[in-house]
Amino acid sequence: MKNSSESSRRGFLKTLGVTTVTVAAGSGVFATESEGKSVEFTIHKRQFSGPNDNVNIALIGAGGMGTQDTIVALQVPGVKLVAVCDLYQGRLDNAKKRWGQDIFTTRIYKEILNRADVDAVIVGTPDHWHQQISIDAMRAGKHVYCEKPMVHDIKEGPAVIKAQKETGKIFQVGSQGVSSLGNGKAKELLKDGAIGQLNFAEGFWARNSPTGAWQYPIPTDASPESVDWETFVSNTTKRPFDATRFFRWRNYRDYGTGMAGDLFVHLFSSLHFITNSYGPEKIYASGGLRYWKDGREVPDVMLGIFDYPEQAQSHPAFNLSLRCNFNDGTSGSTFLKLVGSEGSMDIGWDSVTLKRNKPVVSDDPFFIEQMKKAGTPVDGRKRILPPEEFTFTAEKGYKGGPYDHMENFFSAIRNNGKVAEDAVFGYRAAAPALLCNDSYNNDTAMLWNPEKMQPVKKK
Repeated sequence: MKNSSESSRRGFLKTLGVTTVTVAAGSGVFATESEGKSVEFTIHKRQFSGPNDNVNIALIGAGGMGTQDTIVALQVPGVKLVAVCDLYQGRLDNAKKRWGQDIFTTRIYKEILNRADVDAVIVGTPDHWHQQISIDAMRAGKHVYCEKPMVHDIKEGPAVIKAQKETGKIFQVGSQGVSSLGNGKAKELLKDGAIGQLNFAEGFWARNSPTGAWQYPIPTDASPESVDWETFVSNTTKRPFDATRFFRWRNYRDYGTGMAGDLFVHLFSSLHFITNSYGPEKIYASGGLRYWKDGREVPDVMLGIFDYPEQAQSHPAFNLSLRCNFNDGTSGSTFLKLVGSEGSMDIGWDSVTLKRNKPVVSDDPFFIEQMKKAGTPVDGRKRILPPEEFTFTAEKGYKGGPYDHMENFFSAIRNNGKVAEDAVFGYRAAAPALLCNDSYNNDTAMLWNPEKMQPVKKK
């Protein structure tokens, strides 16, 4: 890995040198130089080709995320919504109000799959239905965009991968940051040696509101008549109707995958895309229910520690730490940092900030005295220099990672191409997130073979 890293580093420095000359010459096309050593660059939008064919889609699971995915999908030229499925009648009524009275609506998802006019489906259901609906859809000849995490249980991944391979249908998992300009730029910078040799990464996802903490509103008309509760629980523990469990499903292990499945999985997806990694081999999680003591079965603070093994031609061994906090009084955002031997990158979906180490001199008296004792001359009073900083920001008018992710999906359908996050990628992102939950619930480290995508038994 060292030789490869050194070669990449020289390539990055050469490229950066050319760009800096452009800046010094006064050109604003590629970058602008602000006060000090901070330099700002523009990441240019991808140019997508126009639609070759119209694509008719259907939404299965019209809650908050499914609806938002559909809104984004309909921004892609040549995409039309023809049907919506949900187990709550109120969402079906709202779908007609939002998208037109001619939209076909149903509570039975297989009625969607039986329609000849549906080319692709968006699966925005609670997590415990992802696997079955995705497989049924692909075997019915539909392309699938499935919200993350791809599966609800670690055992479910291989069946989805098998269905994608056997049917040849396009399958995209919805961790939208993977297709973003920020992730793409970070991948390029890491490959070019911008931070030297990777050794550590960290990320967090913080929220500080009831809705952010999954306290979703419960409709006043919620009842066994307006909700198909029997179907909702048909593949898990049977219980009497419970509106709180239905509308706040993320709080319960039968239906959701907790903080790790909802939010860590985004960070895993971005990290794996940027580094070309298969994932960690050791997973340990800790946390607790600190604030939202509302009957939920999952923690509202979670910390994860992960060991990534060396992966030939991709990355050296490194460590990752992740955290989530649903009562964070200081922030309400997400963050991913990669740290290397010569710098670090703070990565967002539409920007990257690169900080690089510089030779450091000091005016510290102890430092000066030690240099004198060593016989090293100290020339005048020097100050500690800040690291070099370069900021890459998406150009104005950029539609964002979610749009690019959808465009990637529909482009693959039209051109029989590849997506950024297929079933194998999606499983490798979901698996460590799900193993976080197992580690937390069992209070033990979990072992995983990321290449073979299999649990490892402890000796």
